[in-house]
Amino acid sequence: MYSIRELKHEEFPPLLHEIPDSPKRLFCAGNLPQSQNKILCVVGTRKFTSYGKEVCENLIKGLRGYPVTIVSGLALGTDSLAHKAALSNNIETIAVPGSGLGHATLYPRSHLHLAEEIVERGGGLLSEFENNFRSTLWSFPRRNRIMAGMSHAVLVIESAIKSGTLITSRLATEYNRDVLTVPGSVFSPTSAGPHMLIRLGATPITSPLDLINALGFETLSLNQGERLNSSYIDLTSDEKQIIDLLHEPTSRDDLIRSLAWSTSKTNMIISAMEIKGVIKEEMGEIRLN
Repeated sequence: MYSIRELKHEEFPPLLHEIPDSPKRLFCAGNLPQSQNKILCVVGTRKFTSYGKEVCENLIKGLRGYPVTIVSGLALGTDSLAHKAALSNNIETIAVPGSGLGHATLYPRSHLHLAEEIVERGGGLLSEFENNFRSTLWSFPRRNRIMAGMSHAVLVIESAIKSGTLITSRLATEYNRDVLTVPGSVFSPTSAGPHMLIRLGATPITSPLDLINALGFETLSLNQGERLNSSYIDLTSDEKQIIDLLHEPTSRDDLIRSLAWSTSKTNMIISAMEIKGVIKEEMGEIRLN
């Protein structure tokens, strides 16, 4: 069971002091983000797809070894995926729920054990609400401003056009934070939000290297190579078929014809493999990375 303390104003995450609607009070369990870390807020839909799950896990895996803190909202769906991926890769993570931090009121109840693990593993929980405060419809948009405000960048993975996820990205823009997003299938409603953000100027993220560069890190060549090589171990049978066909660079159209799958299925698998950093597309050809 974690203990909760109220932070002094000077203990607030530094970037929170820059936003116009900074919280008056903050309660904390566990640790605050390490001062030298880049803070990345990861948000997305609660009803994620298999593509969104794979993207989230592989992008965060690609940050292993870098001074990064993953911030999210502890909610069902992408939030919990982000926290769990961070824990799996020994990356610091901070959860900002839409409730107080009290054990009887933490929301969602199903993630109490996740919250405890975050604290046990050196991360933390933050909330501006009193410990016994139960979440309401209006408390989630309020906590979104804390997530966006304390972060250097916000990464949107999947989102419908009308969602709380896009509230976070809008706040990030207002606070002059970088907005990053992952393109998806044009046939998926959960891609509508990211595609709209790209039209509005968000940075598209298609690989761990994209994310590393967007956060301003120099590539750790040896570790990066180890990460990319290890991703071959985790390939699905469909992805291995694509690898077998890429003994030399191949156009997307030729790859689709060779596989005899539907175009949408092939494009989705190719996108997932690009996110993993296994393949890349340049000069009209797909090749092994």
